[in-house]
Amino acid sequence: MDTPYGIIDAWMQHPTPGFIMHPMFESLRRWLGGSMPTEIPAEFTLATMDQAGVRKGLVCAWYGPQGPMISNEEVAQVVNAHPDRFIGIASVNLYRPMEGVRELRRCVRELGFKGLRMLPWLWNLPPTDRHYYPLYAECVELGVPVCFQVGHTGPMCPSEPGRPIPYIDEVALDFPELTIVGGHIGYPWTVEMIALATKYPNVYIDTSAYKVKRYPAELVEYMRKHGRKKVLFGSNFPMLTADACLEGFDTLGLDEEAARLFLCDNTKRVFKLD
Repeated sequence: MDTPYGIIDAWMQHPTPGFIMHPMFESLRRWLGGSMPTEIPAEFTLATMDQAGVRKGLVCAWYGPQGPMISNEEVAQVVNAHPDRFIGIASVNLYRPMEGVRELRRCVRELGFKGLRMLPWLWNLPPTDRHYYPLYAECVELGVPVCFQVGHTGPMCPSEPGRPIPYIDEVALDFPELTIVGGHIGYPWTVEMIALATKYPNVYIDTSAYKVKRYPAELVEYMRKHGRKKVLFGSNFPMLTADACLEGFDTLGLDEEAARLFLCDNTKRVFKLD
């Protein structure tokens, strides 16, 4: 997709072989017809970005109860190899909050990462759980967003921790200075996510894991009108490529300003990208 400004992808993974073939993702591999490769070189990831007109991608680490699935160091390696194309997003050990605070601080101050991503369903702990709160405070001090998956889960894990209301609602009340990005649009609770993004100045939505043709009508209307500064484009690569996510983009009916905000400027502003 050609644009004069270059698209920014707000949610990507550059995965390790162990991550791709993790038993947790068997359901996703089944949905995708077994089309996910077992190993992905950086050149392949960059080629898929080029095909879609993606100039930069925010690549995230994954940390779960059993340890790192994609480590912060592995993210740093791909970012350092291609600093003009990739931006790092950290993940940390939720069970040891102070260890997590120190690691987040290191990732931002030393590695140049631009945010923290935690997956509540992976821990089966909603965002209101006490383990998260030191991390929220550190995100505020560092000036970086915290990113969650909201909505149901693809892997065979409970979806309840991904419900926007009451969990994201209560966190936003407790930490009014915290920037929160809810990824995967919140389906089947997308209207709840829209309500929170409308209610709170620092709450945003990203569209990762969804193709344009699957965006709920309420989200499209929000993007066209008063939510044009609140929604960020994401793909969730390698589960989906940006090119596949953006197929039929013109059917959204976004004007030029709304399109640029969605594809580039909102992510640039929220993550404080140069």
